[in-house]
Amino acid sequence: MKRFAALYTALDATTSTHDKLEALTSYFAVAEPEDAAWASYFLAGGKPRQSVPTRLLTEFARERAGLPEWLFEESYHAVGDLAETIAHILPPAQRSTELGLTQWIEQRVLTLRGLAPEELRTRLFSYWDELDWGERFLLTKLIGGGFRVGVARQLVVRALAQVAGVDHKRIAQRMVGWTDSRQKPDAARYLRLIAPDAPGVDNAGEQQSADRHDSDLGLPYPFFLAHPLQTDPETLGDPSRWLIEWKWDGIRAQLVKRGGRVWLWSRGEDLITDRFPEVAALGEALPDGFVIDGEILAWEPGAAAPLPFARLQPRIARKTLTKKILADSPAALLAYDLLEAHGEDLRMTPLAERRARLDTLAASLDGTLSRELLRVSPQVSGTDWRALAALREESRARGVEGFMVKERESMYGVGRTKASGTWWKWKIDPYAIDAVLVYAQRGHGRRASLYTDFTFAVWDEANGVRTLVPFAKAYSGLTDEEMRQVDAIVRKTTIEKFGPVRSVTPTLVFEIGFEGI
Repeated sequence: MKRFAALYTALDATTSTHDKLEALTSYFAVAEPEDAAWASYFLAGGKPRQSVPTRLLTEFARERAGLPEWLFEESYHAVGDLAETIAHILPPAQRSTELGLTQWIEQRVLTLRGLAPEELRTRLFSYWDELDWGERFLLTKLIGGGFRVGVARQLVVRALAQVAGVDHKRIAQRMVGWTDSRQKPDAARYLRLIAPDAPGVDNAGEQQSADRHDSDLGLPYPFFLAHPLQTDPETLGDPSRWLIEWKWDGIRAQLVKRGGRVWLWSRGEDLITDRFPEVAALGEALPDGFVIDGEILAWEPGAAAPLPFARLQPRIARKTLTKKILADSPAALLAYDLLEAHGEDLRMTPLAERRARLDTLAASLDGTLSRELLRVSPQVSGTDWRALAALREESRARGVEGFMVKERESMYGVGRTKASGTWWKWKIDPYAIDAVLVYAQRGHGRRASLYTDFTFAVWDEANGVRTLVPFAKAYSGLTDEEMRQVDAIVRKTTIEKFGPVRSVTPTLVFEIGFEGI
């Protein structure tokens, strides 16, 4: 626990990629496998479920610190983070513990759920009394379900690859599904994760490698991501070098068919097969040993264009899919790429060839499947970039976000990289509206002392009376220096205070960018 808390503090204290990588590498080089398994799970994005209700956590911390409610609230508003506030106010520890991260998680944190309040109080008092500030902060994050750390998953991959002496693409492949909550992190899984490459097997042969475990059969490949195109597309050269498609607004997913079974994975590595039974049915019709990369869209049979993304939301949020939800939000898979065919890993094959094989696969399916459930993303052509830019202006009418621009010779890489060939997303400019700042709230973490969360309003006029109507909130888009300037104005123009929120004289006008209403 001490070692992981020190790592968490080190990662939180710097924005330097080099320093974060060094801290991660140092930790994994000496951590016990069972502790490294849990640490890599959390750092890669795994989220612990809340073990103790926030109300009880707050109540017990106030009692242990001997603070009245008003003083705790003032402290919380000043700090901006509950776990940090609790770590600050608790009295010094009376003893220490050498329990490792695994013991803390499995024997203590995970056993708190469902306990009676009095038992929770006894245990939390005991746990807090064994930990220093950094360890208390981490523990409270874990039991409160609010654990987050500012480190990219790819940085964790690089650190593990460096410690293991294994190519980072291999580690990235093995980490797909790593944060699936149905598989408990343990030493055996971690040792498979960092195991040396099997002799005679290259990176492209990961699917058939000797170190692949049976439970990994249904795993997708790491997703290849595009870079935003922020320069003139003329710099890309001849458009014929590029495969150009519309950029769709859906759920990026991979459909996997192996061993006679079907899996559907989102880019966030959530298994969503049961959320989209019609796409799973499509998978049943595929030959064995196929993996398709694409986008799940809400698309009514026979319609020329997909439905808005919001129509997919009930499919994700509801625990039970009723007939009405399935009827109101029909789904289809718009395919971009073929990553595996008849068990052969195609990622190192040029995109143009993978795309041709995808077209062949779609043509071989039953008409209804290929026409309604598996739609191959259409290619867009233009004589030059100017003509393509004019066509791109039709994006909103088509229900898309712009263009995807992919090198025809590109391989299918891991994450957002240019090492395997480049993919670009050439999005349309967002809508913009001018709005006035009416409320400001303190931020969290390092922004806890600044007013950085804003509420905006627009004018409405009825019967000759103009009123400001709040309509949107935002907390990003400004530099640190701009945030400080706005904070100073908020403090000077405050009208009323509501806890951490202030209403202000409506003097600041902002341009807000948005993609839809």
